Amino acid sequence: MNNEGSLNRIKSVAEEYYRNGDFYCSEAIVKTIKDEFDLPITDDVIAMASGFPVGMGCAGCTCGAVSGGIMAVGLVFGRTEPRDNKVNKAMALAKELHDTFQSRHKSLCCRVLTNGMELGSPEQMEQCIAFTGEVAVEVAKLILREKE
Repeated sequence: MNNEGSLNRIKSVAEEYYRNGDFYCSEAIVKTIKDEFDLPITDDVIAMASGFPVGMGCAGCTCGAVSGGIMAVGLVFGRTEPRDNKVNKAMALAKELHDTFQSRHKSLCCRVLTNGMELGSPEQMEQCIAFTGEVAVEVAKLILREKE
């Protein structure tokens, strides 16, 4: 998978999970990346992402889409053994994802990104759906680039 059509599919799938109310941003990204890259893990991993929506459990802190994206990076590049240096790659890619989102949107803080929007309003929903698709695509691009 490395063509524009595949990236568009990833964006669409992640956005639809959020739009349809199936999953929130972080969950939608983890599920989409897990499924689209056929990662050999169960859907139980989605539960790990369930505390991150709306800026970490509605606290308004870090954008849940970014949190989900960083979890998805860890699913592919993270370590499972003590002292495994793979953690360095996961951290570098997490920072790259962070910096990309920060440069585009000037903040990663959910309450800043949604300032003036009512939670659940059409405006907030469309913005967060778009963030979900955007981050899913950025994670996919990182995976494809690094797997080459």
